[in-house]
Amino acid sequence: MEDIQENIQFQLTDALIEKVEVLIEDENDNELKTLLNEYHHADIAEILDDLNLDDAVYVIKLLDSETTSDILMELDEDIREKILEKLSTKEIAEEVEELDTDDAADMIAELPEERQAEVISQIEDDEHREEIQELLAYDEDTAGGLMAKELVKVYETWTVAGCLRRIRGQAKDVTRVHSVYVVDKQDKLIGRLSLKDLIISKSDIKIADIAKDNVDWVNVNDDVEDVAKVMSKYDLEAIPVVDDNQILLGRITIDDIVDVLKEEADKDYQLAAGITQDVEADDSVWELTKARLPWLVLGLFGGLGSVFIMKGFEEVMETVPSLFFYTPLIAAMAGNVGVQSSAIIVQGIANDNVKGSIGSRLLKEIGLSLINGFALALLVILFGFLINQNPTESLAIAVSMMSVIVVAALVGTFVPIILDKRGIDPAIATGPFITTSNDILGIYLFFVLSGLIIGF
Repeated sequence: MEDIQENIQFQLTDALIEKVEVLIEDENDNELKTLLNEYHHADIAEILDDLNLDDAVYVIKLLDSETTSDILMELDEDIREKILEKLSTKEIAEEVEELDTDDAADMIAELPEERQAEVISQIEDDEHREEIQELLAYDEDTAGGLMAKELVKVYETWTVAGCLRRIRGQAKDVTRVHSVYVVDKQDKLIGRLSLKDLIISKSDIKIADIAKDNVDWVNVNDDVEDVAKVMSKYDLEAIPVVDDNQILLGRITIDDIVDVLKEEADKDYQLAAGITQDVEADDSVWELTKARLPWLVLGLFGGLGSVFIMKGFEEVMETVPSLFFYTPLIAAMAGNVGVQSSAIIVQGIANDNVKGSIGSRLLKEIGLSLINGFALALLVILFGFLINQNPTESLAIAVSMMSVIVVAALVGTFVPIILDKRGIDPAIATGPFITTSNDILGIYLFFVLSGLIIGF
């Protein structure tokens, strides 16, 4: 039943896009506006994704800026950039004026520098323009680059009655009022205010008497990943941003943090897959090649290294040919175990769950890999028995494989921890880096240990 419903929805979407294209071609603006106004701005953004660029620009110019500003922020960054290239600086400024300061700053930051200045100069609201310029001065990977200036703040000396009057004026510019922040006369953050307490309190009570001083905050220069950890840990929908003097500057809301987490997850996934830069499926062949080729080259050299190692043990393989047929198994086990270990550590680092010394972590991994290695070694011995393989050869293969598993687990654990301590993204350790290094190391150990046990 669900499949049928999804198929119907898909057909309706196709029909809608076709209708939009027909209305654009016929320049039937009134009907087109009536049709699109029935949809959420996120749905309209999806429709624009399926239109050609000229038609998408046509829709953006047709609808009012209050709607199209939200549509533009929902679009993929590449598509938005192409549409903005087709708009005049005046038209972009009109879109920017309808956005919250954080989204406005993000949109302007995507423009070439010369157009940024032109757009900013055409923003009519002086306060909005100054706040956007302030946000553009911060690094995009810091709390300052992520925050919005829109918030509701009250002074500790105000009464409840005076506070309510002023909040009405501030709240009209804030999309969602998650919290009311309390500041002193120097605008230093000193607490937060519960809307419930504000409503039920007597009108002549001072804000200082009902404010809560246990407010979480982040510094304007904090890394966005640290901000995400704080908000995730304390289940916050919004968090205030202050400078080194505790002056309240802005706030960061959960929707911005979700975007940060998604971007980080995408980046880590691509690193784990051996892609060195942020790319998408519809990027150019050249961009995709630049992102993929470096790790493929590493894999090539890793494979050539394995060939070099195997040539060094050519005499052993001639004497015991069965060892040759087990090399893919050893390489696969080394790579898989290394990726498993590194993936768990990288996830722990991301969630700030990796505690204790490196030594204790390695000891734990040794114990785990010994158990797994022993179980797999027994299966290899059983397999050798079933195919009538020489028991000594089976034992040599099983023991060397077990040793390879232990070493691969240690490498997979040790490398991401060291990378993290060096300030390098540990996600790189879950990809071809670990797989290739463990392949080479695993094959070398396999032949060395097998040769020792068999007697070469």
